[in-house]
Amino acid sequence: MESMLENIKVTKSREPIDCVGDTNTFLPDFCQGRTVFVLVLVAELFVLTMVLASSGIKAFSWDYLALVSLFVQWVALLSAMLLCVLRHRLGRLSLPRTVTIVYLLILCVTAIATIVADWVMAGANFYDLNLQVDGYGLMRNLMISAIMTGMVLRYLYVQANLRRQERAELQARVQALQSRIRPHFLFNSMNIIASLIETHPDTAERVVEDLSELFRASLAGADSPVRLSREIELCKRYIGIEQLRLGERLQVNWRVESYPPSATIPLLTLQPLIENAIYHGIQPQPEGGQIGILIQHSAGLIQITVSNPCRHDADSDKEAGNHIALDNIRARMRAVYGVKARLTTHLSKDIFVTQLSYPLVGD
Repeated sequence: MESMLENIKVTKSREPIDCVGDTNTFLPDFCQGRTVFVLVLVAELFVLTMVLASSGIKAFSWDYLALVSLFVQWVALLSAMLLCVLRHRLGRLSLPRTVTIVYLLILCVTAIATIVADWVMAGANFYDLNLQVDGYGLMRNLMISAIMTGMVLRYLYVQANLRRQERAELQARVQALQSRIRPHFLFNSMNIIASLIETHPDTAERVVEDLSELFRASLAGADSPVRLSREIELCKRYIGIEQLRLGERLQVNWRVESYPPSATIPLLTLQPLIENAIYHGIQPQPEGGQIGILIQHSAGLIQITVSNPCRHDADSDKEAGNHIALDNIRARMRAVYGVKARLTTHLSKDIFVTQLSYPLVGD
């Protein structure tokens, strides 16, 4: 038993990523079609606004709108193409250098596009290099490009900072939730161990091992992905400890259908759902009940369903705690998987059902 107690060691959590130091990630990925589409749409809205402001509605010319749109879209698409090609190199630079390079790149593209447009509009021959550049038009386009580029870069930087702040706050909440195991569970587990040492030392040793694994997992990084099989193993260890405390009052029905062995899940995501089912569904009822756990894989999604009996006269404070825990899990999953992750709950015939689905991401 002493050797088992020595195995409970506090492991260091993984160091968080310094988002503030990663200053150049405010640039979106211009290699993605969605980003390019948004860029084209914003550029076209800018062109329409500029044409309406310069000519008015009465003197509005579709030909002029088409020419300006062609010019601005070429500048936007060429700039996006170059930023896509250079995104890895820009990712290794500091914020001032990144902004300077992006600024100069877009201004150079604007200048070249202006010169080419003057050359085309003048009807010059391909071999005719005697081109008269409109200095006023070139300076006008460069000034407009510089102002618009500055506004866009500022907007992207502010949005990136807001996303970093939201993610940092979410991660702090998740780490606070993960780093704690309810005190009553810890005390009950220690009492179980103490009561079993003399009569059932092997069982007491197993409980120490299970408790050690749970604490080791709770001290790991909040965004640590683990194999789904590992998460299921931790949940079974947790349920095993609770069954020693609740006895026959706690019945668990596992239904784990086939899923890819590479399937992962953020560490300690399923365990809080089971903990809520026990704490809010089984423990308040003298006769106990059964928890159902169904894990499925369908259409590229991992679907987890946890059901437990529910009393309508449940304590309001406990219900509030249940909703807070579910809201934190929901926010955590969306931070990792985006809008494709969903956590829903519903009550059906005195059975509270929690359904979690998220995209399959494997190694």
